[in-house]
Amino acid sequence: MDKITNGIKALGFGKWFQDNAGPVDLEGLDIARVIAVHKESYILNDGENDVSAELIGKLLFSAASPIDLPTVGDWVLAAFYDKGTFSIIHDVLPRKSLLKRKTPGKRVDFQLIAANIDVAFIVQSLDTDFNLRRLERYLVMVKDSHIEPIILLSKSDLLKTKDINDRVAEIHNIMPFLHVLPFSNEKETGLKDVRDLLAPQKTYCLLGSSGVGKTTLLNRLIGDAVFTTRTVREKDSKGRHVTTYRQLIKLECGAMLIDNPGIRELGGFSVETGIDGTFTEIVELSELCQFNDCTHVNEKGCAVLKAVKNGQISEERYQNYIKMKKESDYYEMSYFEKRKRDKQFGKLIKTLMKHKKEQR
Repeated sequence: MDKITNGIKALGFGKWFQDNAGPVDLEGLDIARVIAVHKESYILNDGENDVSAELIGKLLFSAASPIDLPTVGDWVLAAFYDKGTFSIIHDVLPRKSLLKRKTPGKRVDFQLIAANIDVAFIVQSLDTDFNLRRLERYLVMVKDSHIEPIILLSKSDLLKTKDINDRVAEIHNIMPFLHVLPFSNEKETGLKDVRDLLAPQKTYCLLGSSGVGKTTLLNRLIGDAVFTTRTVREKDSKGRHVTTYRQLIKLECGAMLIDNPGIRELGGFSVETGIDGTFTEIVELSELCQFNDCTHVNEKGCAVLKAVKNGQISEERYQNYIKMKKESDYYEMSYFEKRKRDKQFGKLIKTLMKHKKEQR
């Protein structure tokens, strides 16, 4: 791959991508990174410039699901035209990680959040937004993608030190090895610790509800008020969506940071790895259950239910685990049923078209 420039390397195209890209035909094509997505149009960076892009028809119409299409953070093969001012995306290179969730509402499909992330900053504020159950859902999504999670607790200026330490202890009580860092955008305390986490050529993303201070944090890390922020509603402390699309920003330190709109609905499916990685103590206890296929709901000899009964596992954490397991199984079954129907419909159309041609 003689077209891997220093600019591309600076955007994070390291050894893993070089080793896993496989034999790539670069005749007339260049490697670029997707830095923003606006519906069906894209912005790429070729290591030097930001360039508008669209998908080649073959890639668009052959996609079986959204997973086959580019998202923010993806590395793609693109052809550049008009002196490098416009490009066509021909293919998506293998991904190191893919952050995704179920589409909001009743539709059962994947919604892509970002690709090739090294570390996810999960942001919760220390006021009314602090919620261990929601945090567990974020962790399932992140761990399922094999992304390192770091918890950032914003608005530390609103609480006393003891109360902040109590919140951190609550998190460590159920997930002792998590890196948790309180900070304040208002007082700018803890921001140096956040900056110290950022490494050149690594890609980070910000996840969290609206109003927790993600965009303000992004502005602090950039060093300028580049992105618009709004105050939360006074009556319920809930935020308004400010970031409306995902974008990758290269920071002065050389790290890449992906800002995301506030996620109000966290549905997941096919997230067995993420669930096991988040509820490790439940997974370990399940090895002691009397039955190998124990569902941990009402079976006799269930070690998990015993641990809930004696207080080793909180009722709330157990219920969240069961709820996410059921959701994941249900959505996964519905998704594969949908894919099966789509394939059958595709075969029917091909048969009808073939029959129509034969009649001519």
